[in-house]
Amino acid sequence: MEVKRFDKYTDVMNEVLKGSGIAIYTGGEKEIIVKKIHESIDYIESHAQDTPFFIALADGKLIGSKCPACGYRYATAHMHCGQCGNRTEWFDLPGEGKIHCHSVSKYGGGKFLKEAPFSLILVEFEGVDSYLMAEYRPKEILNLKRMKKEFRRNPHFDIRDVYFVPVG
Repeated sequence: MEVKRFDKYTDVMNEVLKGSGIAIYTGGEKEIIVKKIHESIDYIESHAQDTPFFIALADGKLIGSKCPACGYRYATAHMHCGQCGNRTEWFDLPGEGKIHCHSVSKYGGGKFLKEAPFSLILVEFEGVDSYLMAEYRPKEILNLKRMKKEFRRNPHFDIRDVYFVPVG
């Protein structure tokens, strides 16, 4: 099989994605083979002790974990406190929060591949000691002050069942 060689990486990617599926990049110090590999895999996922968190999302509620011993409050599911080791309890997270930081993911693997680019944020809730990573809609960060939670109409029992939108 004759493999095409290119000195521009964009030409390599065009050949790999739209052509034969394989090309050799010759634009650097060494030749590099680039090829497309299609994989399909089924995963078995168990939410185990975090199941109440995902059931709450499917019911349109956002809950976190709090430690009754030391008072540390998590915006995520924790069975035991990372600060003191005691078993945690569930509590309702506030309906609004603010963006602590954000990132735009231009690439996604698996089921997220077709949804890229998408914005991810760390949501900061008043009175909560940790952040929640969530999707931000719209994709552009428009309002860094206040956001509110919204829920997917048809839950998938994953973290993307909740997302945040600007308030107002």
